Amino acid sequence: MAESSPSKPDKTSAEKSEDLQDSESTEGELAKDKTEGAVGGVRKKEPSGGSKNDDDDECDNNDEGDEEDKDGFMQMLQNFLMNKLHIGGKEDIPKVLDEVSVEGIVKYILSGQCKNIVTMAGAGISTSAGIPDFRSPGSGLYANLEKYNLPFPEAVFDIEYFKSNPKPFYVLAKELYPGTFNPTPCHWFIRLLHEKGLLLRHYTQNVDTLEHVAGIPAEKLVEAHGTFRTAHCIECRKEYSQEWVKEEIFKDNVPTCLECSGIVKPDIVFFRESLPSRYFKLMHSDFPKCDLLIILGTSLTVQPFASLIDNVPSSCPRLLINREKAGKIDPMVALLQGMSGGGGLALDSSSNYRDVALLGDCDDGCMKLAEQLGWKEDLLKLMPSKL
Repeated sequence: MAESSPSKPDKTSAEKSEDLQDSESTEGELAKDKTEGAVGGVRKKEPSGGSKNDDDDECDNNDEGDEEDKDGFMQMLQNFLMNKLHIGGKEDIPKVLDEVSVEGIVKYILSGQCKNIVTMAGAGISTSAGIPDFRSPGSGLYANLEKYNLPFPEAVFDIEYFKSNPKPFYVLAKELYPGTFNPTPCHWFIRLLHEKGLLLRHYTQNVDTLEHVAGIPAEKLVEAHGTFRTAHCIECRKEYSQEWVKEEIFKDNVPTCLECSGIVKPDIVFFRESLPSRYFKLMHSDFPKCDLLIILGTSLTVQPFASLIDNVPSSCPRLLINREKAGKIDPMVALLQGMSGGGGLALDSSSNYRDVALLGDCDDGCMKLAEQLGWKEDLLKLMPSKL
């Protein structure tokens, strides 16, 4: 396609406006069809100029922050080139694990070389607390929605459907609402990593706030799909507390704004909403620093969250604790979705030098890992005795 020539006359304002509308319409349809996220489904990418999330004030851009973002992005680009295009050659990648096994991970953690662990979690770390998984046959959240007569199961978390019919979400919210459930051994293990001074950041897809209940500091958390801890009117943006919203929900009411009568929605990310700016801000700085990535209870199918696994340095070991193997990502899909690209976990590859799977129940996996690290007593002391 030829580039526009300076000698050609400029388009009129009306023509520019029409072009812009056509472009936005096409991009919107592509984003809807091709990108995923939120509480488990399709979402658009972070818009460059949309409405702000509530943590935007914390993450407002400044010169220093912009420089950090650029450095982080360049490091992620370097990681991609090293991993996938073999620039520099695999022989240049430092060998971190003595053996590619759980035992090798344990030795590495205990060696003192591992200082910046990033954890990534999905619904699997909360299922033993009684919170329904999204996709487990028979017990999954979507499987329990037939009685609500939805046009499609995911509509309960679709922002446009919510605006027209919020009742199904609030009926379902009673099953999910924080305060009804207790943290699992997985949550306490992540807290233990913090207590040991090893946790750089915990990224979670869950909205159950069990990380907070387990005592993991807020500054250590990135709630990629939002939280129930705060809520806002979708019209005037007045903020409401978790306690107020919960009281309304348990009265079987749709919470409505006391000022404008708009619908009050918990700050969880629905389909077709943007991820919190904190997610995008911190991923650029955290993942280049990561020296051990622990992935817990997630199928790694929801984007852009799943592609985070390829943003760590090429030398960084990655441990998957899950019921089944996960994390094989098409490099072109990841690249088109705006991430650093990569092929995901290389668990079955003959050239695997850093990826380890601890398959089975997540709680059992965390307990086993704690025991091999010599931390079992420390973990049990953190956990309430009833667990």
